[in-house]
Amino acid sequence: MSLYDTLARWRWIALVVAVMVALTLATYMPGFGGGFVFDDYPNIVDNPAVQPSSASIAKLTAAALSSPSSDLKRPLSSLTFAANYLVGGLDAGAMRFTNVLIHLANGLLLFALMRRLLAITASSTDERSRTLVAGAAATAWLLLPINATAVLYVVQRMESLANVFVLIGLLGYVGARTRGDGGARTTVRCLSWIAIPTVTGVLAKETAILLPLYAVCVELVVFRFRRRDGGIARGIAWMHGLLLVPPLVAGALWLGPGLFDPRTWATRDFTLATRLLSEPRVLVDYLWWTVAPTASSLSFYHDDFQQSTGLLQPVTTLGSMVLLVALAVAAWRARGRRPLFALGIAFFFACHTLTGTVLPLELIYEHRNYFASIGVVMAAVDLCMAMHRSVTNLPVAAKRAVILIPALLIGWDLYVTTATAMAWGNSLSLAEELARRGPRSPRAQYELGRAYIIASRYVRDSPYTRLAYGPLELAATLPGSSILPEQALIFMNAKMRLPIKDAWWSSMVSRLKERPATVQDESSLDALATCLRDSSCAFPVARLDEAFKAALSHERNSARLFAMYASFSWASLRDHLTAVRYQRAAVDASPREAAYRIGLARYAVHMGDIDELTRQIDALGPLDIGGRLEPDLASLRAARADLIARGCTSANEACAR
Repeated sequence: MSLYDTLARWRWIALVVAVMVALTLATYMPGFGGGFVFDDYPNIVDNPAVQPSSASIAKLTAAALSSPSSDLKRPLSSLTFAANYLVGGLDAGAMRFTNVLIHLANGLLLFALMRRLLAITASSTDERSRTLVAGAAATAWLLLPINATAVLYVVQRMESLANVFVLIGLLGYVGARTRGDGGARTTVRCLSWIAIPTVTGVLAKETAILLPLYAVCVELVVFRFRRRDGGIARGIAWMHGLLLVPPLVAGALWLGPGLFDPRTWATRDFTLATRLLSEPRVLVDYLWWTVAPTASSLSFYHDDFQQSTGLLQPVTTLGSMVLLVALAVAAWRARGRRPLFALGIAFFFACHTLTGTVLPLELIYEHRNYFASIGVVMAAVDLCMAMHRSVTNLPVAAKRAVILIPALLIGWDLYVTTATAMAWGNSLSLAEELARRGPRSPRAQYELGRAYIIASRYVRDSPYTRLAYGPLELAATLPGSSILPEQALIFMNAKMRLPIKDAWWSSMVSRLKERPATVQDESSLDALATCLRDSSCAFPVARLDEAFKAALSHERNSARLFAMYASFSWASLRDHLTAVRYQRAAVDASPREAAYRIGLARYAVHMGDIDELTRQIDALGPLDIGGRLEPDLASLRAARADLIARGCTSANEACAR
């Protein structure tokens, strides 16, 4: 290739990249002004570990291991939140800007991946055409309205960050297969491009575990397990078998028994059967929201989704199943003639094998379609290219129409995403917009009421105070609601010293007795307990105790709920023995969670129980990764030394503080 050709190639690449960056930044910039929402609070706002005072190893280790969203802690994502805090404090706009940069990185990786795939699957096109097509595809994906949640919802950086490594892995895998001969050296390189990004990506979010499955899709559709000379690439085949089959069997053995245990589904308002019936409709919704999105359909909160209880209840259940099967069959049959289309559909289905099948997760979240939307864009691009070729001999007007259709779709996506970003630019306008989009969504109505409370600044005669009651009381009556609406009503009136309706307490207790407490329920109880402990709220302690006991009445409870009731018993009920008992239950339920052991140790100090204190100090030692617990351990050791100096050997009143 001549120097002129090389410069021309890079000129087109630079132009495409510049357009992608400019459009993406311009589209999302209006959304930087809003605040935090929903799960941002437990993961970031109310999580002091990701708000370190310095970048010391101990504090960064504590931040990395602080996420309440997963047992694996997602340390890489948590570290990025901590880094944002160290640079700009608790600034939602700055964190969203970081999310946009991560999203842009994924778009650039997709651009590079599409260029490589087009070079393999569309050899009849020249390099400039491939660059423009790949750029259009990546730009369309960057602007998809369904991906706005993964960008503007700060905590869902976890999803977009994990997919940075997924796309790096796929790009490296395709490059290794293209340049290699399919032999042993190629197999090793391919294994490295799968294994290393998968392990790294899982540190951001577990969805990166799907990279080996995506690589298999590429192999099945594009390379067909063939060497360059046409023979079977046995090493590649064995590698994929070992990467997929043993983990799949291990996962089935680990998760299988629990999936058929009714207690696994106790905190959900659906069963395994209703989930499996409902998810085909959810996948069709994802497809439709990707191809033909509207602001009203992308409502962020989808807790008002009507579950499927039978093949014809609703009738779209069976219809969705038929459509998905037909799509899968079409992709398989087209893999020879239209490999990019087949690969895109394969990516879509592969992405949803984790969150759209048997795991007891909530039914719908738009960010779960983040990688799957790449597959939809790939399939759509391939169809557009086929349409363009089919009109080669037709009049110019027909050719222009074929080009105009995808351009109009990208323009529509740009409009919807920009409008969504503008709503995210102000917390109150966002709450009002999402409540309009989800009039039957308990979460949307609760968040609107909560936004009005924040706007009222707890001033009695504020117009926002009056506005808060309507959406909160509506949310409390909607099916599937948590106790968040009742908690907000009690919290607001208690802070303002206004009358608290007995009906709010009764509704809360009734809900907590009906089913095990959810994470939102636990957070609600803890918020009320904290407000009472700080003397910021005025309401009868016995009413909150009744609510806690209703939540604890179920067979299985979380360690978090045990610890919350222990704190409430200690601070508000002044029942120290009960507090210690429930804190021990928290430790037993989650023995590797250091916070529960530290809490029990502090209770032991106050009770003068040196034996319990010593047990917890010893147990905390192996958990002190990177010195993150050293300040707590130093304090506890000093307290133990003081107890020893006073002659304490076990719990007794004389040693109690």
